Amino acid sequence: MTTVSEHEVAKAATRLSQAASGRDPCAPVRDLIGPENVEAAYAVQESLTKAALASGRRLVGRKIGLTAVSVQRQLGVDQPDYGMLFDDMDVPNGGDIPFGALLQPKCEAEIAFILGGDLDTDRLTSADVLSSIEWAVAAIEVVDSRIAGWDITIADTIADNASSGRFVLGHELRRLNQIDLVACGMALEKRGEVVSTGAGVACLGSPLNAVLWLARTMARIGRPLRRGDVVLSGALGPMVAAAPGDRFLARVEGLGSVSVGFEGAPQ
Repeated sequence: MTTVSEHEVAKAATRLSQAASGRDPCAPVRDLIGPENVEAAYAVQESLTKAALASGRRLVGRKIGLTAVSVQRQLGVDQPDYGMLFDDMDVPNGGDIPFGALLQPKCEAEIAFILGGDLDTDRLTSADVLSSIEWAVAAIEVVDSRIAGWDITIADTIADNASSGRFVLGHELRRLNQIDLVACGMALEKRGEVVSTGAGVACLGSPLNAVLWLARTMARIGRPLRRGDVVLSGALGPMVAAAPGDRFLARVEGLGSVSVGFEGAPQ
């Protein structure tokens, strides 16, 4: 894999940062770091994460992306990716997001987990993950891209914090033994019409498989998952573009519903 200089990593981070702050989508960053250079892409993401923490934002969890095998094949990868969740990305259930706060938002329904214990050992097992998850809850992830037209490769999306935007958590908390994480069905409605369906099995066979991958990865890179962290485990069905005036409602079998709207004149 081609070595990417610190200067190129910094230029990519600056491009994405300016696109976010100026609310103006930018060109892809693959011209600087390469279209498939995952290592360089995470270096860009880490640079942006450090800058966010230095500015006073608080890290409250992680998101897992690319959990569908079909999407992995499309982008030429064989594993998911991850991004950071910050406190100012949290939207109350039933709340509204000013449409202009994001650039190119899309919604997807997921199962989120709230951790009751740390996952910071070197050799994590499925049992460690099972014992550390305190609650499961329905969630909507509002994905966004700072890159114009969602013209992304795997390196572009990873560098751009895995195309993170906002997240919304439902209010019906469940223990793991109260739900079937594999068979549970999902329906996502937009303005009252079902626009996306799926099930827990769509997320790497089980959302817990995705969490185990994430926990091991985070422990290895030195940003382990901690008690109280939120983990968005990955989409259960296709994402759907949002427009001003839209309202989305996701129902996940056994976990109830969660909703979010977008302020602005309906299109």
